Amino acid sequence: MGVSQQQLADVIGTSQQSINKYENHNVEPDIAALVKLADYFGVSLDDLVGRAPAADRRLPEDLELSREETALVRDYRTLSKEEKSSILLVLKNYLRNRKKPPEP
Repeated sequence: MGVSQQQLADVIGTSQQSINKYENHNVEPDIAALVKLADYFGVSLDDLVGRAPAADRRLPEDLELSREETALVRDYRTLSKEEKSSILLVLKNYLRNRKKPPEP
């Protein structure tokens, strides 16, 4: 939006180095900084952090999760981005290999 790191740092009351770390995903801003950023850019916190609207996050009514599935989702949400990527890769590979007919 044409705002320098220093200008943004001045607006939210932090350092230029902190803004740089936020942009490079080295550090996550605290909630107070997130609120100031959302206010400055005129967006919601959900928009700022890339969270879909609540309506988009709801499961279809015909999809019910078992206790085991609910526990898996809960555990998955605690993983880092890298861990989630690894799990998704394993799952995709498993599903791809499962669909292949056995070799003679």
